[in-house]
Amino acid sequence: MFLLRHGQSYFNLHFTETRRDPGIEDPELTPLGHEQARAAAAALADKGIRRVIVSPYTRALQTAQPFMDLPGVTMEVMHEVRERTAFACDVGSAPALLAGRFPQHEFGHLPERWWHEGVESEAAVIARADAFRTMMAARKDEERTLLVSHWGFILAMTGESLQNGQWMDFDPARGRPERISWRH
Repeated sequence: MFLLRHGQSYFNLHFTETRRDPGIEDPELTPLGHEQARAAAAALADKGIRRVIVSPYTRALQTAQPFMDLPGVTMEVMHEVRERTAFACDVGSAPALLAGRFPQHEFGHLPERWWHEGVESEAAVIARADAFRTMMAARKDEERTLLVSHWGFILAMTGESLQNGQWMDFDPARGRPERISWRH
């Protein structure tokens, strides 16, 4: 399968400059973030992707948008692949608000508050990543699946720290990495 970290968000822009939480909840992509999303879709266009699993955060949904233009691609919103809740950007939007902003997606299956309350432990993120990896390893379409997710979740799955808009090929059967460095 392929893993893609969302494009640059306004949170990422300000946090990178200051190393302080700018207090932006569920931020949108910056113009650079939209460019990164389009570039990732172009780079992955010939990989045979048929299924995109996307986190319900606005930045991930916007990053997944260019993939909807690829032929035969279906989109599935899954809150289990969300970011580790640690900053203001990790406060999400209610399903009804998301449905109004992204009418092409289904949000009715999401709990009203689908993000974690308070700071989520590293162990909880690793457990979510383990469950997702196990589910994907059992699927027959994993080679044609793209996950659009976040730094912390991808790190918990792979042990690798991806930059905004960066993607990687990943075998979910390979198991959890021995070490994970939570430094950003």
